[in-house]
Amino acid sequence: MSEKPSLESSSKPAEPVIRYVNLYEADDKIYTRRITGFYQRLRRYTGIPLMLGFLLMPWFVIDGRPAILFDLPERKFHILWLTFWPQDAIYLAWLLVIAAFLLFTVTVMVGRVWCGFTCPQTVWTQMFIWAEHLCEGDRNKRIKLDAQPWNFEKIWRKSATQSIWIAISLVTSLTFIGYFVPIRSLIVNFFTFNLDLMTAFWVLFYLGATYMNAGFMREQFCKYICPYARFQAVMYDKDTLTVSYNAVRGEARGPRKPSDDYKAKGLGDCIDCSWCVQVCPVDIDIRDGLQAECIDCGLCVDACNTVMDRMGYERGLISFTTEDAINNGKTKILRPRLFGYGAMLLVMVSLFIYSIATRVPVGLEAQRDRGVRLFREVEDTIQNVYTLKISNMDRGTHTYDVTVEGDYDFKVLGYKSIPALEGEMLTIPVRVSVNKEDLKDKKSEIRFRIRARENPEITATNTTTFIGP
Repeated sequence: MSEKPSLESSSKPAEPVIRYVNLYEADDKIYTRRITGFYQRLRRYTGIPLMLGFLLMPWFVIDGRPAILFDLPERKFHILWLTFWPQDAIYLAWLLVIAAFLLFTVTVMVGRVWCGFTCPQTVWTQMFIWAEHLCEGDRNKRIKLDAQPWNFEKIWRKSATQSIWIAISLVTSLTFIGYFVPIRSLIVNFFTFNLDLMTAFWVLFYLGATYMNAGFMREQFCKYICPYARFQAVMYDKDTLTVSYNAVRGEARGPRKPSDDYKAKGLGDCIDCSWCVQVCPVDIDIRDGLQAECIDCGLCVDACNTVMDRMGYERGLISFTTEDAINNGKTKILRPRLFGYGAMLLVMVSLFIYSIATRVPVGLEAQRDRGVRLFREVEDTIQNVYTLKISNMDRGTHTYDVTVEGDYDFKVLGYKSIPALEGEMLTIPVRVSVNKEDLKDKKSEIRFRIRARENPEITATNTTTFIGP
């Protein structure tokens, strides 16, 4: 960094005032100062793997198809080695509940670190701010550039920034659409102008949405749109780890020289340099206490530690800490709320994994044929007619054998084994027969069972009734 913090100022610490916010008035543009430090590096190291995973996953191929492909026209959702169908929507609901409890658990422990380090809004905004730093310079240079009249330098710097923004938005849009359309053909068709109208619309739509959101909305999304900021305080307690300003140590604020005996003047460690505000991506002052807009990114911690180092003071005036640690010098890690969320999360994840592991990729439904009589007598047997609906939800073709089980010696008649393609539903009429002399009940329970010849572990059952005289 080329700039040094201002160590002197003629202004006195301002008295607390009530600030009225007009939600219909545009806020001033935020010019963030570039800072280095532990949390800035941590944001980079957490963001890069997520970006690489997002960008590369559509290119991986498993069994001849993309590793992740949400094929909406065919109503197939391929995820690694599994294929899900609309009837598997319960897994999606289950996964969303797990994600919610994971978010609750993490929030109780360490506040809004999801927002500050891994939220796509934060990651993409960070990339766009990086483009500004690269093309237009640090905070003061950008302020001067925007204030000066349009000239060659301003035009080329702004154009370079916009070009990088559009390039990032285009890559993001094509990658996102690549989760719904095979990305190799998507890329070829895009650059040869052979995209169909619907696909082209969505590519341009997400390009524009990414450009507007990460380029211009930025902190507005976190402040006014994101619902997480509205209910996060409900999950906080005095032992939640969050970015906090130690007012006991920092107040009263005031400028001074490094060599001054500031404690004799009644001052705290805060020199009121405002670096913590200048680096904040949502433009808040952490010294005002816990605020809904704070995303716990830790940039103000890095900025304050840099100033403390230059002043020769102890680090940690702003830090990831808890209310209990500031007031009482201790933090209780194991507490009922955290234990409850963690226990629920562990149970749901275990059941989800077990359900996926034992999931049977075939569906069977047996319905009585209502177009014929309840039963019919054929020589010495009683027969019922059923319609079997066999859904092959596995990633391959299977031929299924059908058997029937019950209290009597039931037999299946008229069934012909037909290979079922991947995703195909077969509708097959069958007859179930039993000797008339053996049948003692007017209504009996029977169970159809199907089993794949290629893999006997793929089996499904369905229970229905057999009607007799």
